[in-house]
Amino acid sequence: MNLRRSGNGIKDDIFEAEPASIADRHVLDEESFHRMISVERKRTERSRKPFLLMLLDTGTNHSNGRAGKTLSRIVSMLLATSRETDVTGWYKNNCVVGVMFTELGMGDRNSILSTMLARISENLRDNLTLEQFNQINISFHLFPEDWDCETPQRPSNPALYPDLERRDDSKKFFCVVKRAMDIVGSLLAIALFSPLFALLSLAIKLTSKGPVFYSQRRVGQYGVPFTFLKFRSMYVDNDASKHKEYVTRMIAGTAELKPSNGNGEAVYKLTDDARITPIGKFMRRTSLDELPQFFNVLIGQMSLVGPRPPINYEVEAYDLWHRRRVLEAKPGITGLWQVNGRNRIKFDEMVRLDLIYARTWSPWLDVKILLRTPRAMAEGAH
Repeated sequence: MNLRRSGNGIKDDIFEAEPASIADRHVLDEESFHRMISVERKRTERSRKPFLLMLLDTGTNHSNGRAGKTLSRIVSMLLATSRETDVTGWYKNNCVVGVMFTELGMGDRNSILSTMLARISENLRDNLTLEQFNQINISFHLFPEDWDCETPQRPSNPALYPDLERRDDSKKFFCVVKRAMDIVGSLLAIALFSPLFALLSLAIKLTSKGPVFYSQRRVGQYGVPFTFLKFRSMYVDNDASKHKEYVTRMIAGTAELKPSNGNGEAVYKLTDDARITPIGKFMRRTSLDELPQFFNVLIGQMSLVGPRPPINYEVEAYDLWHRRRVLEAKPGITGLWQVNGRNRIKFDEMVRLDLIYARTWSPWLDVKILLRTPRAMAEGAH
């Protein structure tokens, strides 16, 4: 019972489940349904078979009375007309009911959505009065989404990530603590390193033409782009094609290790990059070029601790599951990757470290990572 293309266009039998199976099916509660959406996303990352989340919003909470009976009728209709492999549950208790149509075919997206909307609307009209039908808002959300990180809007669809919102709500106090740490820490760092800001600014201006600071479009949490600040470590008007090519191969797992400058260890990084100035090489080895990012932290675009924010062309090369590193945590100046191998580990392992951080995050973990960062920076400088 998959969506499939026939001679007359897309034909579907998604809504033709056997009525005998209804008694064995049930509607998941809100927490369980959100968890199933998360599970289905991960299944799609592996199988490459998309799923469609349909939400029917009645506008208000209807737990009893005539409105409650109407909602019960809608739920019964959904159970009767969807497949056994599809999942029905409360997206928002007694207000928004959802159905996940799983493992769809890779047909034309617009045709799939229009076919689904026509069929579900027909079933609702058959079971509800015109007044009841007009009060319902139907929306469809297809996973995976098409990401365009060049636009200022969030490319990830919030409706497909209710579990992340629930997780953040459960850690509200810790989130407040983390933000307080970011504000205090960034202000202290800016004050402490202000002499270095002056010295490095002077060194950059004396050794190469161009501005002191380098701003670049990076991808933040949920895929929202922001302007990322660094001390300029490259010559102006350089060609990024070599870096883009290497990063693309690194993400795909086919990049070769490069000999590092100084300690003899091989790293997954361009170490013979002709775009970098002499003072830029020193700043990169010591991570001093990262100091302006404390301003990104201060205004809330980054955190002291979190995954490193990628460039747009990096995200374009991501596998589906790689996207989770920018979905599940705000980007940071330092993180588990920096203190556990940095450029010596493969990209997939870096993503796994970012996901471990997102799942196990706490203020205490941030403190431990921050305390380990100076040593990681010193080791990288040799």
